Amino acid sequence: MTPNAHEANPTAPEPVAAEAAPQAHGAPETEQNNTLAESTPKINRTNGIQPVLEKLFALYPHLFGAQFLPLKLGIFQELLARHPEDFKRDTLKAALGMHTRSTRYLQSVAAGNLRHDLDGAAGEPVAPEHVYLSLLELFRRRQARSRDDLRPKFRAQLAAAFDASGLSRQDYLARVQTSDAEATRLLDEALAEHGEKAARLDALLRAYDTSGKSAEEFADVYGLNLKDVKASLAQRQRVAPLAAGA
Repeated sequence: MTPNAHEANPTAPEPVAAEAAPQAHGAPETEQNNTLAESTPKINRTNGIQPVLEKLFALYPHLFGAQFLPLKLGIFQELLARHPEDFKRDTLKAALGMHTRSTRYLQSVAAGNLRHDLDGAAGEPVAPEHVYLSLLELFRRRQARSRDDLRPKFRAQLAAAFDASGLSRQDYLARVQTSDAEATRLLDEALAEHGEKAARLDALLRAYDTSGKSAEEFADVYGLNLKDVKASLAQRQRVAPLAAGA
């Protein structure tokens, strides 16, 4: 049997049939996705989308190759302007829509990678709501294939994403609203766990400040893991400048 292009070259774009599109409310709503969603015709996936994905891979392997990177907002229009002979509007819309809904792309967004332009230059960060929606969609896909309860890991990922956003709880919730009751419940649980952890950290640091001991002595006296104590102190040092500038 003759191997397909992806089997022969693992860095080549995956055949589009291998990736199912997520629910509309679970996909990150980037500027290009909003554009792609409007009046996109039904296109034969094999004859229409796959050649476009292969062309994108050939032209921009740093974006569409072994590692997917979040795309700069407006990249759809830039591709049309830069390659008018290579891409048609409808098939490019469909191909980019398929690409940005792929698991590998969602993983890159969820990891907090910066957006990149066609030349590979890093730009602005992905909006917190897009990171959240990517995490949510990845959780749904993985849970659907697993017999294990992946909710604890998902809640930890949500808490980390909230931390990385730098937003207050109120502002974060205002930006990541969803009509999915289960998703909302999991987010509430994640933020509650985050709040409890922050309270414990605050109590630990206050005890350390009044102890007059070194980190090593403090950890030994209270039976704490030295690595955890040092990580807590390092986190406070990172947060303090942000709080001072707020």
